[in-house]
Amino acid sequence: VQLQASGGGSVQPGGSLRLSCAASGFPLDRYAIGWFRQAPGKEREGVSVSSRSGGGTYHADSVKGRFTISRDNAKKTVYLQMNSLKPEDTAVYYCAARLGGPSLRRVLYNYWGQGTQVTVSS
Repeated sequence: VQLQASGGGSVQPGGSLRLSCAASGFPLDRYAIGWFRQAPGKEREGVSVSSRSGGGTYHADSVKGRFTISRDNAKKTVYLQMNSLKPEDTAVYYCAARLGGPSLRRVLYNYWGQGTQVTVSS
């Protein structure tokens, strides 16, 4: 099982970024996928998660209305569209996979990709 996150970068407040999580070595359509983030000195927290089909998505209150998670199981890729970015969104973003339903609880996820840095600063 491999997950490869990409798409991070530096952006000004109010800007947008789209992160991608490419999956390999397992059938993506059997796994819920979550995006998590970890800022310096803080615990890793759930941001947005998607059910296996993509029909069910959930977001942390801090990103509701600004972030959208989507997936293309045929392309084995999950996306996180981040709009109206704020400095407090600055963190390393990780994607993770788990069998079963989507959850924002990081301890439920078995497989993790490496992180991609997102920096929001003027």
